[in-house]
Amino acid sequence: MRLEDICTVFTDGDWIESKDQSESGIRLVQTGNIGEGRYLEKEARAKYISEETFYKLKCTEIFPGDILVSRLPEPVGRACIVPEKTERMITAVDCTICRPNESLISKEYLCYFMRSNAYYTRLLGNVTGTTRKRISRKNLGSVELQIPTKDEQKIVVERLDCLVKAIDSRTKELQLLDELIKARFVELFGDPRSNPFGFEKKMLKDTCKVITGNTPSRAIAEYYGDYIEWIKTDNIVSGILNPTQAIESLSEKGMNVGRTVEKDSILMACIAGSIASIGRVCITDRTVAFNQQINAVVPEQYNILFLYVLLQMSKDYLVEDINMALKGILSKSKLEEKEFIIPPMDLQEQFSDFVKQVDKSKVAVQKALDETQLLFNSLMQEYFG
Repeated sequence: MRLEDICTVFTDGDWIESKDQSESGIRLVQTGNIGEGRYLEKEARAKYISEETFYKLKCTEIFPGDILVSRLPEPVGRACIVPEKTERMITAVDCTICRPNESLISKEYLCYFMRSNAYYTRLLGNVTGTTRKRISRKNLGSVELQIPTKDEQKIVVERLDCLVKAIDSRTKELQLLDELIKARFVELFGDPRSNPFGFEKKMLKDTCKVITGNTPSRAIAEYYGDYIEWIKTDNIVSGILNPTQAIESLSEKGMNVGRTVEKDSILMACIAGSIASIGRVCITDRTVAFNQQINAVVPEQYNILFLYVLLQMSKDYLVEDINMALKGILSKSKLEEKEFIIPPMDLQEQFSDFVKQVDKSKVAVQKALDETQLLFNSLMQEYFG
């Protein structure tokens, strides 16, 4: 059946301009609140319209249990179920409201379908736009899906719900372990910017060697091969200690014209599309090459794990003078001139020992999380294709 045909309501949200908005009243749910399979609260950025404006514009009210679909990226077509809330709600014009016919299909089953590869594949041919992708409500409504019996739907939802809860629990556990490391850092060293314990401070160039990566000429095919991994910013993942496996590698000739660092160096993302991405760091656990969007920091007066957490704790300081309108870049020269605390080495090593113990727990939790995510993905493929 077509998506539109299994819904009792299938319509777009309302065109709400900034002049229509107010500080309180009826909540305006936007595309940014729609995650893949989950509602993203973003209370600090909440927008509202007054009840008077609601009636004046003849807005469509949305209710807990409705499914909202973002017709804008990223990705186009992502969907979530509206949660229970005490306030009245409407949604923006780039969101489609789906109220499934519960006699045919449960909202939970439909929302899982709208997270599947099969769903996104069916959307692809109907997405329009070159610079900004989008899908029309008409094309969204034409997506076909098979509908099993209600009993079969219930079994699928129960199994997937169980895995989602496990994934959320393990993700939260990893976050708590990261918070534990940060709390221990503050206990031993205080805020690294205000430096309440009065540690010596030096510019990074006086305590570390900073190296900017590069890209060997693409015109010379023999520079690329399988001799050494070529790390990009995508391989630097927040919360993961070491760089992920690179997709692309250099040949031995490519390595000789590239930039490399050995084990126990810091790799920092210094060119990215958003402030949030600049300043991400990881520690090399192997010799790697890296591109020009990365600065490597090779410590000379720091314990490597201490430096890793110090840079994480200094994220706001690192990016404070970056202007994203002029292309977000944390240059080598700017990075080298940043000042950081240098606590006594024995204190750094004490902290490093603590981080190593916590990281053992993180590795075990991450392994369990990866296995659960793999099972979830496998079941999604089995149920929806």
